[in-house]
Amino acid sequence: MEEKRIPEVILNSGKKMPLIGLGTASIPLPPHQTLTSILIDAFEVGYRHVDTASVYGSEEPLGNAVEKALELGIVKSRDEVFITSKLWPSDAHPHLVLPALRTSLQKLGLEYVDLYFIHFPVRLKPEARGQNDMLKENVIPSFDMKGIWEAMEECCRLGLAKSIGVSNFGIKKLNQLLENATIPPAVNQVEMNLSWQQAKLREFCKQKGIHVSAWSPLGSYKSDYGTNAVMESPILKEIACARHKTIAQIALRWIYEEGASAIVRSFNKERMKENLELFDWELSEEESQKFRHIPQLRLFSGINFVSENGPYKTLEEFWDGDP
Repeated sequence: MEEKRIPEVILNSGKKMPLIGLGTASIPLPPHQTLTSILIDAFEVGYRHVDTASVYGSEEPLGNAVEKALELGIVKSRDEVFITSKLWPSDAHPHLVLPALRTSLQKLGLEYVDLYFIHFPVRLKPEARGQNDMLKENVIPSFDMKGIWEAMEECCRLGLAKSIGVSNFGIKKLNQLLENATIPPAVNQVEMNLSWQQAKLREFCKQKGIHVSAWSPLGSYKSDYGTNAVMESPILKEIACARHKTIAQIALRWIYEEGASAIVRSFNKERMKENLELFDWELSEEESQKFRHIPQLRLFSGINFVSENGPYKTLEEFWDGDP
């Protein structure tokens, strides 16, 4: 099968990252064997960037899929794939960062990840291991930005993470991190799609040389917190129909043209293929102008991280004034 060649971005770490990645966050998660098979399909179709996190429960199936894809010759070498994982807030304590990454690597069966993220700018009690534990009572009052980032830099120096980044960070928090960072974050992975376009944050990241990667690029419309704002948008429907493209292709092409990467999650092989058919056509200026009229709404509110006793008393504080 002919694989799609996905364009890459050179990160500030000097490493190359494919601009479309496959996400593995799913509730419920398919059985491990099923997910491994799905991920082998993804490699076969042409994906070389796969995004996981300790909290997703998908690290082990992903590791098995990488091993199998190498065995089958679908992937020629480990260097060909770009694997990311994330530090969960219950491990966002300076002394727990390195052990958390080592645990992720053990589950993945890999010697290194290509990119390791801080999942949220939040600390939870060490026993709060899952997504259902993102509760106010588990939030610890402080977030040791300096100490945690130093531990992330140590992961990089040891070669266990080729690049390091952050997820769900606003401008103020990025500034705070950059004040003390020896190694700047390579990527800020944030909610970004046509119904939450993040223009201000993207401009800031561009100035600082931080690449922006979009999670929920299609609005997570099938998840419990999702919306139909992207996939049911009359503007996108009209453009997709006129261009003989899928709505997802229009939404993903917009992200690509904005200079960001997209982490798109589909476990259907045909849709996986469609989502890579982005690179031999362009949106017109007129079409891009229409996107400015799409109503803007953040999907993931972060309300569980807001608490009188926590570091963020309001949503505005959590999102750095951009709720």
